[in-house]
Amino acid sequence: MKAHFVEAFGPPEAIAFRDIPASELPKGHVRLRVRASGASLLDALIAAGKYQVKPPLPFSPGSEFAGEVEAVAADVTTLKVGERVMAGGFTGGFSQTAVVPAVAAVPIPDAMSFETAAGFRTNYMTALHAFRQRADLKAGETLLVLGAGGGVGSAGIEVAKIMGARVIAAASSDEKRAFATKLGADHAIDIAPEVFRDRIKEITGGRGVDVVYDPVGGQLTELAFRSLAWRGRHLVVGFAAGTIPALPVNLALLKGAALVGVDLARFSFMHEPAVAAENLKQLLAWFASGQLKPQVGRVYAFSEARQALSDILNRRAVGKAVVRVD
Repeated sequence: MKAHFVEAFGPPEAIAFRDIPASELPKGHVRLRVRASGASLLDALIAAGKYQVKPPLPFSPGSEFAGEVEAVAADVTTLKVGERVMAGGFTGGFSQTAVVPAVAAVPIPDAMSFETAAGFRTNYMTALHAFRQRADLKAGETLLVLGAGGGVGSAGIEVAKIMGARVIAAASSDEKRAFATKLGADHAIDIAPEVFRDRIKEITGGRGVDVVYDPVGGQLTELAFRSLAWRGRHLVVGFAAGTIPALPVNLALLKGAALVGVDLARFSFMHEPAVAAENLKQLLAWFASGQLKPQVGRVYAFSEARQALSDILNRRAVGKAVVRVD
């Protein structure tokens, strides 16, 4: 089978594209025929060896993907050959086949395309967990979404609108702001520091925002935290800007505000798996009812997987980038 293969940690262009033997099928696992794989900053960081989890070399990158069950281990009874599923882990998606634990593969609705499924679970579950369990977002509250043109941010816009929030989307380009508006954002603003806080004050009548959804970090974090209303909540989702900010903690005191961490992996697999399963059930119900209409960004050919990661690293990607595996 063909796969993109990390043989030594490095930039996307160093990833090999070649034939490799299929993996064995251990107990409790299934083999998938991968049809589409999400591409994310996480995948680029893992391939570069810059993430806290470093898989043993060599490996195929791609932490979230969708396809059909090709084979099941003898002890697996929850899935059957031919079933359409989405799955994930830290690696494996940029390959024609992937072996995953059966518990990591979730059936998808017939109406959901493989491209949509490949970028669905991580981003939308992160958003719903952030808003429901961490921020207790209420209908009518105002939410500021940083990095609104990316996969995490765009999912945040869609979920927040379903929950009845007023959304201010912050993004770095006209194209990304237009994409955020298309998803339902009530306002789309520039992230330039000289105009950022003034626009938020203008939109909120000087009150500030109730919740900040922050997958970016860097200098925007403090600016956004200073834009919180009284008893606001700042959700720490990630650090796409590449730097972990240092926040003056007296700001939390002055605003009666909370800085709240959002870690989907620990929530889903270590601490509250039953609650996470209910969140996914809710997201799939919203999809089935037509309330949630995920918008995939650019779909790359299988041979272009390295380009997808490069575009993400260079902030050229708009929406969720997906690699179609063929």
